[in-house]
Amino acid sequence: METQTETKIVHAKPSLLGMYTSPGDQFERIRVNPRIWMPLAIVTILSVIGSALIAMGMDASFFIEMGTPKDQAETVVGFTKIVTVITGFLTPIFTVLISSAIYLAIAKIAGSEVKFKQLFSMNSHIMIISITGLILNGIVNLAIGGNPEVLVTSLAGLLNQEKTGALSAIELFSIWNLILVAIGLQKVGRLSKGLSWTVAIIFFLISVGFSALNGLISSVQL
Repeated sequence: METQTETKIVHAKPSLLGMYTSPGDQFERIRVNPRIWMPLAIVTILSVIGSALIAMGMDASFFIEMGTPKDQAETVVGFTKIVTVITGFLTPIFTVLISSAIYLAIAKIAGSEVKFKQLFSMNSHIMIISITGLILNGIVNLAIGGNPEVLVTSLAGLLNQEKTGALSAIELFSIWNLILVAIGLQKVGRLSKGLSWTVAIIFFLISVGFSALNGLISSVQL
């Protein structure tokens, strides 16, 4: 019976949709049957769609309120929209690549035999959660307007804050992502539970720190 179960796991392909309902099973499949190009292509396409939704919600009035001269606002809007979509294309690729390299270095120090391909596949599948949040926030922002930099699923959005900062990084889908990273490092990376959660939380806190710094810089510029 155990042999049959193991055989099914080996031949089963990990699923992006399965990351919502059964992430543990998907991580087991990724460990024995890592897939890279298809999941990465899908999340990249979805990221571009989400970024396009965010871009569509931008208008000149927002930039004028931020201090952009009225005669330059339309130009700034157009340029920002293009940059947003390009960023949406590049972000998944570089995020998965860099995070996988860092996790691999940590895993090797910890004595794990995990391969780069396994971690790359793991991060590609986890990325679907962040992209879901991006698309959801893009749709909501397009419908009701507001600051496109403040996610409605974040504490900043919940508290109706118009400025970016640490609260904008404490967000539903980023917390979900944190949990999946911790579980993935255990199941795919074969790291201890304590180390897995420590790594995931440190990365989350770093993102919060960068958001806080970005908010501080923005407030100083204003």
